[in-house]
Amino acid sequence: MDNGKAFLKSRIRYEWARPEDWTEAISLVWTTFMEFEASDYGEEGTGHFFEFITDDDLHAAFLKGNYPVMVARLDGRIVGVGSLRGGNRLSLLFVDKAYHRLGIGTELVDRLCRYLRDICHENNMIVRAAPYAVDFYKKIGFMALEAERSISGIRVTTMELVF
Repeated sequence: MDNGKAFLKSRIRYEWARPEDWTEAISLVWTTFMEFEASDYGEEGTGHFFEFITDDDLHAAFLKGNYPVMVARLDGRIVGVGSLRGGNRLSLLFVDKAYHRLGIGTELVDRLCRYLRDICHENNMIVRAAPYAVDFYKKIGFMALEAERSISGIRVTTMELVF
């Protein structure tokens, strides 16, 4: 890693999202989804994804502490988002395009796994990976549990990381 990237990486802070972070975090998720994943999903899948991230029940679950969201910040700005749903399921993992390949996604997954292991007493993480993300998840140790399938127009490969 060159010195510029190492310096930038050293300035990134990871923390649990606060209630006032919700709008910025979901905006990052949507922008990144549209740039990297929407073309794989088509109109139906994109619509379902938008409905999911803008659902008032999801926001309410976050506010109650039932939908943990971790963010990566650089100079106060959210540049990465990772969330958990239904126990051990990685729900969202998105990193701003300008900060790809700095290890932010890997660090978010690692911190969420430690939370699952140490606080929730889980021994694995499950993700329904979008086509764009399958290779990333394989690189960090996830194994495919089944072949790609489509759920309401959303293409996913169910994968697992055991820890």
